[in-house]
Amino acid sequence: MNLNQLEYFRTLAHEEHYTRAAQMLSITQPSLSHAIAQLEQELGTRLFEKKGRNIVLTRYGKIFLPYVEDALKILDDGVQRTRELNGSKEGMINLAYIYTMGSDLAPRMVRKFIDTFPDYKIDFHFTVGTTGEILDGLKSDQYDIVFSSFQDGEPDIDFKKIGRQKLVVAVPQDHPLAIKDSVDLRDTIEYPQIYFSKGSGLRPVVDSMFEKIDQFPKVAFEMEEDSSMAGLVAQGFGIAVMPDIPILRALGLKTLDIYNPFYERSVYIATLKKHYLSPVAKAFIQFVCEETK
Repeated sequence: MNLNQLEYFRTLAHEEHYTRAAQMLSITQPSLSHAIAQLEQELGTRLFEKKGRNIVLTRYGKIFLPYVEDALKILDDGVQRTRELNGSKEGMINLAYIYTMGSDLAPRMVRKFIDTFPDYKIDFHFTVGTTGEILDGLKSDQYDIVFSSFQDGEPDIDFKKIGRQKLVVAVPQDHPLAIKDSVDLRDTIEYPQIYFSKGSGLRPVVDSMFEKIDQFPKVAFEMEEDSSMAGLVAQGFGIAVMPDIPILRALGLKTLDIYNPFYERSVYIATLKKHYLSPVAKAFIQFVCEETK
């Protein structure tokens, strides 16, 4: 049994068609058929059976497939890590970020890094979520790097400040508050509001701002992410206390500074302490920190 046979078996199992699988593997169909026949002979069982013009896994093939996939993944990971440890400029970065960074900071930093270092060959994988969700993913090794809010009670996470986000009140252009450029948060109480849901990292921040004025808004809708909030505001469903992000201007909304109580949120790049980071991930972190000084 060799590595090629396992790779051929996996591809054929997914394609369920000898001709397509052979084309994907850049080999002839007879070569593929011979390799599978040898593998079946070594295992002492049939792995595939005909079904119309296609082929499907037998019961034994279905049992064997997950073991093959796990073995090939472990080998691929080993090759990747070895190349990384050798100082390679190739690799993969799993980057997760909160919704408020999805329209500007995260894509801007990645684009700038790629343009600045064209000799790096990096496959970026992107995930967006709430602060709690992506920090949980960081701790479970789903992500290498996270852009998020700071969260207390996380001693195993290293947070480095990379910027600030000002909170504003977003209103439609024809709203009564649109004649103002800045507001006391008390001015917003009489109007329905689009509010962050409890899973959002900004929910406790906005809650605390209203607590400081001893009042709480009339919540029309609760949303998890900013672009959906902005869309509801643009359609007149309410106003919103939210970060000053580019989509607000794209939707033609008026943004009002909040002078009481004033709040400006810091945002961070987060990684796990005492955890392996590839050379390309370290290079990206250093780049982001230097760019946001």
